[in-house]
Amino acid sequence: MFKGFTRFLQRPGERLKSLFGSQDGPAVSHGLQIIPRDQHPVSRRQFSEAALKVLYRLHNAGFEAYLVGGCIRDSLLGQTPKDFDVATDATPDQLRDLFRNSRIIGRRFRIVHVRFGREVIEVTTFRGRPNDDHGTHLSQQSEDGLLLRDNVWGDVEEDALRRDFTVNALYYNIADFSIHDWANGIRDIESRTLRLIGDPETRYREDPVRMLRAIRFAAKLDFAIAETTEAPIRELAPLLLQIPPARLFDEVLKLMLAGQALATFRLLREYGLFAMLFPEADESIAELPWAEALIERALANTDARIQEGRPVTPAFLFAALLWPGVTQRMARLADDGMPPIPALQAASQQAVSRQLQHISIPKRFSLPMRDIWDLQQRLPKRRGKRAFQTREHPRFRAAYDFLLLREEAGELEPGLGAWWTAFQDADEHEQRRLLGKVDADPAGTPGPRKRKPRKRRRRASSPSENDG
Repeated sequence: MFKGFTRFLQRPGERLKSLFGSQDGPAVSHGLQIIPRDQHPVSRRQFSEAALKVLYRLHNAGFEAYLVGGCIRDSLLGQTPKDFDVATDATPDQLRDLFRNSRIIGRRFRIVHVRFGREVIEVTTFRGRPNDDHGTHLSQQSEDGLLLRDNVWGDVEEDALRRDFTVNALYYNIADFSIHDWANGIRDIESRTLRLIGDPETRYREDPVRMLRAIRFAAKLDFAIAETTEAPIRELAPLLLQIPPARLFDEVLKLMLAGQALATFRLLREYGLFAMLFPEADESIAELPWAEALIERALANTDARIQEGRPVTPAFLFAALLWPGVTQRMARLADDGMPPIPALQAASQQAVSRQLQHISIPKRFSLPMRDIWDLQQRLPKRRGKRAFQTREHPRFRAAYDFLLLREEAGELEPGLGAWWTAFQDADEHEQRRLLGKVDADPAGTPGPRKRKPRKRRRRASSPSENDG
């Protein structure tokens, strides 16, 4: 698609020094390359109506306005863009005045969300390089280099080189429909290479989440990570422990719900990042022969559902990721003499508590997740009315799917899943036959304990009954 693009690149522009790394370090130069509309395939027809409204209102008000990042990258790759981000020289306060349907969010990075019904267009002001004249209310870094606040405004050139990857520093100019390439992003799209802008170690220290973004884009785009970009990741992986658990929850959803969860999981493990997100799951994989297979099957099923346009729930994913650790804790509690049900409840609480120190899991997902776990103890109990009661549970279908995963991964011997498959699809006569088969199976699940008949207490005789 892009062969010969370099023939059309115009106005090389001024060579720009890198905005990253130490003041005394070597400068990394980039040149502006402009690709006119008649020499690139990106069309306004690919953009949402809401994104175009934002662009044109900014342009008509006298501001610079660009679509930037993933939507341009994906369009150039022949994919349908889903999210539209706008970059402009208008400040957040000016944007708030210009769009009544907007609100300013964030303290660390102030951005503006412009809402059109259910669609949100994210608008950011060009960011510049902080200096000593900027107070901590505008720019602040930790001793380790982590950006705590970054609200220094600049121009489009500075903004482009503050972006993370070269393929995301592509700007679509609504004024003339050209694409501005500030960091040789077109070259890296042609070679399918993911490359950080600036010094990788400095960029990762500024925001360790960039390591997760590198994995996500590599899996999503099927790009190779440039050698210099991947080199520091394993050593710097523990920096993710500095990131608030709530932010990591959002990042994990992006990692696992983009349709490439299995490939993402394997890359996360390869670069030592998975242990920073799910430490107990990582430990369990090394100790339980079925743990990795269970997780990989859950992720593969999630990818298949997304490709088919079917709904997925993070509760099921988290249930699979944390289950190996829960079983280990439960086994230790059982060895100490705790009965199965209290052992599962205690193990679940302990596993979730540890996980929340790394990634927060909202209750709207953690409660269904624990229901899926609790039902694993109810599914084997099928005698009497129990099978019907279990089938009517709101989480039955998810728990049944989870049971099948456990059997496929080798945690459980096959059989119980096939029984439930037959039972839920059977008519009343066949269901009675299946239940009778459970009752007749000596190795089947034991029924409820029979209570000893209670002795009836003899009522004391009244005085009148003893008379005469």
